[in-house]
Amino acid sequence: MEEKTPNLQLQEPVLPESLVPAMDLTWLWIAIGAFVLITAIVVLLATRKKRAAGVDPIARRRAAYQAAKQAFENLQSTNARDAAVQTSLILRRFLADAVADPSLFETHEEFIIRQDSLKNLTPAAREAATAAFTVLARLKYAPEVPEDDPATVIAEGRQLLEVLNGGFLL
Repeated sequence: MEEKTPNLQLQEPVLPESLVPAMDLTWLWIAIGAFVLITAIVVLLATRKKRAAGVDPIARRRAAYQAAKQAFENLQSTNARDAAVQTSLILRRFLADAVADPSLFETHEEFIIRQDSLKNLTPAAREAATAAFTVLARLKYAPEVPEDDPATVIAEGRQLLEVLNGGFLL
């Protein structure tokens, strides 16, 4: 039998990274991302609840009313359709800001059909709003540009703003 002679040459040491099994870090990054996202959502919801609870509804209505009045003062229109569109937008924004009514994001039909629309208003204010928004819808969606006076449309919008502002239940 032949004896092997030992190899006495120095060998390079083994790198420690090669001793650790390969690990797929994709799941770790997904878990970290999900944790950060959930934490951000929880923080956002908590701050929104605090902010909503801390807002005085009367102050919110007053601010919405002042913004609507200012918008009406700056409103100038050359035709009845444009006046109706702008008036409707101002009034719907007022309702959205004053009582958190989703009318700003609804069509006229959705607004009229919704049972709880304008639930924070007196019945007289609700009826006035329904009638005025119907007239505005007729002007906005007429096949031809209506011959109505734009100043009259704007004046009626201002009048409805006053009715709505004075018609809150609380």
